[in-house]
Amino acid sequence: MSNIAKKIRQYREDHNLTQQELALKLRIGTKKIEKYETGESIPDTQTILRLSTVLDIPASEFLKDAQTGNASGVDEDIKKLIEEIGSKKAELILRTAKDFSEEQILNVMHTLYNTQAN
Repeated sequence: MSNIAKKIRQYREDHNLTQQELALKLRIGTKKIEKYETGESIPDTQTILRLSTVLDIPASEFLKDAQTGNASGVDEDIKKLIEEIGSKKAELILRTAKDFSEEQILNVMHTLYNTQAN
């Protein structure tokens, strides 16, 4: 089981949520949560950000103690983004995003997407 899988389960249980309750809050299927927690599937960047919002923890917590490479379960896109913007800036963004509501995160993502499309 990957580090991310263990942490998803740990934080879900810490918040006294069932897999189904977490899935409803994230607006994804329960099977997806099962796959994340068994390490069968790795959440993408957007899902990690939504997990951090729902579970009220910094997204960086999912990546702590992770080894390098895909074997660790760390999303390569997240690692590249952190390298590109720097760890201090990434931590600031994630700590700020932690306090956003899901609607605020979706609005920010929509704005960023539209900015990139233009």
